[in-house]
Amino acid sequence: MSVDLSIIVPCRDCADLLREQLDALTEQEWSGSWEVIVADNGSKDNSRAVAESYAGRLPNLKVVDASERPGASHARNKAASLATGTSLAFCDADDVVGDGWVAAIGTALQEHDFVASRFDTLKLNGSSSIAAHQCGQQYGVQQYRYPRYLPHTGGCGMGVKRALFEEIGGFDESMPALEDTDFCWRLQLRGVNLEFAGDALMHIRLRPDNKSLHRQARLWGQYNVLIYKKYLPHGMPRLSLRMGVKKWVYLLIGLVRAWRSGSGMERWLWHLHWNIGRLVGSIKYRVIAL
Repeated sequence: MSVDLSIIVPCRDCADLLREQLDALTEQEWSGSWEVIVADNGSKDNSRAVAESYAGRLPNLKVVDASERPGASHARNKAASLATGTSLAFCDADDVVGDGWVAAIGTALQEHDFVASRFDTLKLNGSSSIAAHQCGQQYGVQQYRYPRYLPHTGGCGMGVKRALFEEIGGFDESMPALEDTDFCWRLQLRGVNLEFAGDALMHIRLRPDNKSLHRQARLWGQYNVLIYKKYLPHGMPRLSLRMGVKKWVYLLIGLVRAWRSGSGMERWLWHLHWNIGRLVGSIKYRVIAL
């Protein structure tokens, strides 16, 4: 029996945070039919047991084993292969859906083929994490600016018609990160518009400390180079060595400004580690993308 919407939650070793997300989903109401699919990506804690404990509290709950291959992409793809929904919507286990999110995303997917939720970082994060990593999806889809290319959305809160998901083969499981950006671009290159569903609110959890924030920034910088190289044959504007040098100069200027003003150092450090990641990626993937 099919439903209107399948909500997919990949998880791995996040039992306590998963409980918070599932609790929020139990509070959701919508006139359409929906199901929740939790895809356990090889958890060694009791994440699976936590998910199974919501049977009877979440509509048409399925808890599936997605441990064959590590990574959120595989977990999402495995859950999507078992989904019965006409549309698919994705939540991360460590985030929390806002009030009315299911109804908002479900309604948006009745009107559009591909949608992005609105992100909020204030509810779940401390001031240091918020200062280091600005939220790029509060008022619209995220813009890709270096170099300028197609817009994109984070994987959490993304919604898409199931037929389109299957048409492009789901998420690329070979991509260690930015698989959501890659997914967005593959759909848009086929002519599918990415729409912003401002009523569909998702509370996003950032990394809780500087060490994990900086590690994430380095990884994102590195894999931004990988996705840059992948999309050069598809209209991605080419970067030059001169542009990369200018970015490092601007970074040094930013350090002086942050030092003099006594504020903005968290954000500067995030950009420093992102640029270090791009340097590593340029060497690793043999392309100039500083």
